[in-house]
Amino acid sequence: MSRIEKCFERCAAENRKALVMYVTAGCPDLQTTEQLINGITAAGADIIELGVPFSDPMADGPTIQVSSQKALDAGTELKDILAMGGRIRTKTEAPMILFSYYNVILAYGTERLAAECAALGIDGWLIVDVPLEERDELLPIMHQHNLSLIPLIAPTTPPERAAKIVEDASGFVYYITVKGVTGARTSFKEDPAKKLATLRKLSPVPVVAGFGISTPEMAAETAKNADGIVVGSALVKLTLQDKSPEQIIKESIEFVSNLARALIK
Repeated sequence: MSRIEKCFERCAAENRKALVMYVTAGCPDLQTTEQLINGITAAGADIIELGVPFSDPMADGPTIQVSSQKALDAGTELKDILAMGGRIRTKTEAPMILFSYYNVILAYGTERLAAECAALGIDGWLIVDVPLEERDELLPIMHQHNLSLIPLIAPTTPPERAAKIVEDASGFVYYITVKGVTGARTSFKEDPAKKLATLRKLSPVPVVAGFGISTPEMAAETAKNADGIVVGSALVKLTLQDKSPEQIIKESIEFVSNLARALIK
């Protein structure tokens, strides 16, 4: 059983929903990122998405765009993120997902990256810009190294296409709760409950919901119809503050603790 499967099994046994947290690796610097991840996993984050900074993050809103540029300006490279992931793995069994755009992976080398992720204890990839029609070139490599390729489902995805996307899914499925790019919101224009219920019937693996969740109240409400929730921009925003690393980490831990408590049924 994979770390991801064990994670969702444990959450179910503890009568709560899984908390997935996205972190832009290298913002404000990798040392702070590593300390932050160690802190938030201890505070209740069940799964970590390691956001790989990219110069053209087309799926991301202003907050993650700024954080990506800040990380790139600080000299953050994929090899350093992987090394950080390996160090984090020695301290936690929380699953880690590499969250990236395909250009970065191609430049590094797909097979090389898969082998290194497996060796370091990184559990899968979420590649924003690889559609259903292109994923067959990745799946054999992922399967060879026992890595999960996490699929994305948009609110505009027709049910027939959603069924095809999730049929070979492993790990979990990421449902995007809003149309548009990432970014913290105070509410959803459309209630995702119905589409989440439909998707959970189709999916052979747990379904988590993300994009826009910014408060414990939103997390709790969204989690009613999902197996877990993802929070990204609201946490990344804390790392962009003009404060000391210690203060950033302290506020991040408090934020994650509040989210985790809200997901207990």
